[in-house]
Amino acid sequence: MMTPRSIPSHRPSLSRRHLVLGLAGLAAVGLAGAPALAQGPSDAAQKIADHFSSVKTMTGEFVQFGPRGEQTGGKFFIERPGKLRFNFEDPSPIRVIADGSNVVVGNLKLKTWDLYPLSKTPLSLLLADRIDLSNQMVRSVKEESDLTTIVLGNKTVFGDSTITMMFDPKTYDLRQWTITDLQGKDTTVMIYNVQTGVRFDSKVFTIPYDDVHKL
Repeated sequence: MMTPRSIPSHRPSLSRRHLVLGLAGLAAVGLAGAPALAQGPSDAAQKIADHFSSVKTMTGEFVQFGPRGEQTGGKFFIERPGKLRFNFEDPSPIRVIADGSNVVVGNLKLKTWDLYPLSKTPLSLLLADRIDLSNQMVRSVKEESDLTTIVLGNKTVFGDSTITMMFDPKTYDLRQWTITDLQGKDTTVMIYNVQTGVRFDSKVFTIPYDDVHKL
């Protein structure tokens, strides 16, 4: 049985590809495009989806583990519909921002930006007003006394991948997720110290388009 990883004290940087893939995994909470189970989503999976649909804002901390053991961390902010921000802790200069229309991955030190349409990323699913598994395709659901695991297939601008998510079966809170890419490489993200119902300044989700379009 897979178990959640412990929070490390040493967190070197990850490649940009795995930063984006790992964070995109959060968008797959109860969502994705994959072969459907013959019987459809389980009641437990739909309850988890309903729980996340009810959470309009959330913030907390995350730790990300790359396929070679690389580690990084920081803080995240989410507001439905369509808004998200990940600030990686120093010395990482990485920022990931979704403003409702687009998602940008920026390196503040190198002044580089990668821009993607939100609708072409799995983040659009997480950030929708309502998560409805009856319109999505879940690959598998495994329920144990201390863990509910949901496995999804995911096809986006980043290619096909498998996403394994672990939830507390009592609270339905997400503990961590792991993305396995086409090469079989895993990127795992843990979230902790999560707060919900938080109000954010609109500037938190502002993409600096002037800087993006200068490139």
